[in-house]
Amino acid sequence: MTMQPPFFGKRPTDSANPRPTPSQPHGLSGSAPNSVGSAPVAPAQAPAPSAPTASATAAPLSGAPTKEGGSKLTVGPNIKLKGVEITDCDTLVVEGTVEATMDSRVMQITEIGAFKGSAEIDYAEIHGEFNGDLTVREKLVIYSTGRVSGKIRYGKVVIQEGGQLMGDIQFGAANRAEVLPPSRMGLLNAA
Repeated sequence: MTMQPPFFGKRPTDSANPRPTPSQPHGLSGSAPNSVGSAPVAPAQAPAPSAPTASATAAPLSGAPTKEGGSKLTVGPNIKLKGVEITDCDTLVVEGTVEATMDSRVMQITEIGAFKGSAEIDYAEIHGEFNGDLTVREKLVIYSTGRVSGKIRYGKVVIQEGGQLMGDIQFGAANRAEVLPPSRMGLLNAA
């Protein structure tokens, strides 16, 4: 009979295997007899955290650099976050509804998520809906279920078949072109 890890990190209560004392290392709680056989009982381990499913959260951008230990804000399903300014957040995952102003690094909007407002970010991955002013300095990815509308500025864009991009759209969020007065334009053309 094999021992399965308990649910939610709870350990089964086993009077035959007492808790270790501070002087004993974890898992070496003595030589209490085992009710199944004479082999010692392995210490119960908490289950490994399960990976999020694709339908629950967006997969990280393949081109977006991941930052170990960076700050991450997840607005879960059925949550409405309204009238805030989000700053110093490395990754925002939107599964609910967000009405905000944001300056961050990465934004992921899931199929059930919606963002309304203003956002200046490096990488955006849109499976759901964005409406407002969006400036993506590096790469904007719109998936087949994604809808982006408003004033959009981007460095690079990838739109999957079925994805929608509507509004005032301009290339060059990262590389702002210098606007020269007409008098200098003539000098450049003459040179």
